[in-house]
Amino acid sequence: MSGLIPREFINELLVRVDIVDLIDSHLPLKKTGANFVARCPFHTEKSPSFSVNRSKQMFHCFGCGASGNAIGFLMDFNHLDFVEAVEDLAAFVGIDVPRETSSASYQNEPKKQDLSQLYSVMEQVAAFYVQQLRDSVEAVDYLKARGISGTIARDFMLGYAPTQWRPLLERFDTKALTDCGLLGSNDSGEVYGRFRGRLMFPIRDKRGRIVGFGGRVLDDSLPKYLNSPETSLFSKGKEVYGLYELLAKNSKPPRILLVEGYMDVVALAQFGLDYAVAVLGTAASGAHLDLLFRFSAELVFCFDGDKAGQTAAWRLVETALPYLKDGRSCRIMTLPPQHDPDSLIREQGLDLFTKQIETTTPLSDYFFEHLTSTLNLSETEGQSQLGEKAKKYLEKLPESIFKELMLERLKKLGITKLDALKNTAALSKKPNKQRQRPEQGRQPLPRLILALLIQYPELIEIIEQREIDWSSLKFDGVEKFNSILQIILRERPANTGALLECYRGHPDEAIIKQLEVLQLEIPASHNVAEFAGALDKLVIQFTEDRRKSLLKKLETTGLTPQEKEQLQKLLSFKG
Repeated sequence: MSGLIPREFINELLVRVDIVDLIDSHLPLKKTGANFVARCPFHTEKSPSFSVNRSKQMFHCFGCGASGNAIGFLMDFNHLDFVEAVEDLAAFVGIDVPRETSSASYQNEPKKQDLSQLYSVMEQVAAFYVQQLRDSVEAVDYLKARGISGTIARDFMLGYAPTQWRPLLERFDTKALTDCGLLGSNDSGEVYGRFRGRLMFPIRDKRGRIVGFGGRVLDDSLPKYLNSPETSLFSKGKEVYGLYELLAKNSKPPRILLVEGYMDVVALAQFGLDYAVAVLGTAASGAHLDLLFRFSAELVFCFDGDKAGQTAAWRLVETALPYLKDGRSCRIMTLPPQHDPDSLIREQGLDLFTKQIETTTPLSDYFFEHLTSTLNLSETEGQSQLGEKAKKYLEKLPESIFKELMLERLKKLGITKLDALKNTAALSKKPNKQRQRPEQGRQPLPRLILALLIQYPELIEIIEQREIDWSSLKFDGVEKFNSILQIILRERPANTGALLECYRGHPDEAIIKQLEVLQLEIPASHNVAEFAGALDKLVIQFTEDRRKSLLKKLETTGLTPQEKEQLQKLLSFKG
């Protein structure tokens, strides 16, 4: 990204697009009344519960609860991040995405057209490496010895970087090669080719663009693997090898196997296992897990059976805990000694290897086995140690049924004093309950008004026509009520879809999404009258409550000068 996308452009884009046309191009819609419906693409169902509303420019599934605007649909349907979804939506309506270049944090990044050039260079270099592979007897013999067919080599676009790297300079610009991470320089400033005499594995992002390379030597020299450095195209902490190839075969795989090396991914694909990916010379990060969970609800992590492998496995368990929402699962697959995935599948065959993946240790089992392996749970001291160890890890879990089950399992191991852990869960839930309480029906009029306003933002004009002193109305949730009013007044969203975008990532996003789909049972032609009536009732209701409160105080403790003035105004109010 060469700069921030202006908010004004995003608002304009959401006005230009018709969400019905967009979704219909991905998922055939059928008109039913005022809405368009289809079977939900985000969960399995027999009858349509996925609804798209043209006037509100939003979608909602009454089955699984998925909802959002055009940008949100592309993010969920095509597994894109926000910027990618905006770019795709802009392409859908045929306009370019502008970028703000004044932000200091982006001043040193290359311009957008430079990134396009770099992607082009990477594609051409990959083609060059493919040609070099065909001409290299040594590299071809290596692949044949590893049992890699020409078809698999083609699917993964395998290539070869010759020892003589200078032919690259004859074909491409030195600066572009350097920006792509293909050239480096030593302390003397001399340029050299980063990849020499190596089998080359292009690393493609989920959109198929080549962002980096991995290179493997053909012998036992070190380093065995060499990766592209961090560039404007490539961040090894965010990409995984083989994901694009996996998604090309199955966009929604039932599980994803995470292995260590490029060659493992390729070799497993050769044997028919086409759902393996590899991290890029680093431990799997939260960003890696978040990316993979976009495409599959089950991740299986494959580790060597030695001490280093066990250390890496536990480190990954710690990393995975905050990402284990309900519906997601992880398994830990430990390989037999002296085996890697490549050698094991050759020895066992695909069926046995697959069965081992399917029956390998669930993360929950691995978690408790690891914590209890050195403890004596028949002793009070051992139970105390387990409770203390488990607490710091289980606190990382998001509030979910899975977390409750983990706590119950801890209880079955003899840890009956779970108050500390339960208090932690309660504290994390309490703020959410406090935030949601006003909007969940304790004040039906404010809730109705906000729901109408969110679903029909143009109703804000009615509020502007009334001189309402909101600060004088004291009701549960008035601060949140005012906050939402102010954002709508400031942003002037054209429809609900545009309003949703104002709240992307906002602390109140959940409230807005809850009210945007609230069934009001009010005909669209009656919204204005219903909204105006509810607004008047709200003012009258809380004006009367305040008037009674002040009159009661007048009879007991007396009023301050300010309160007397306020009471006089309230007594003259004709509601």
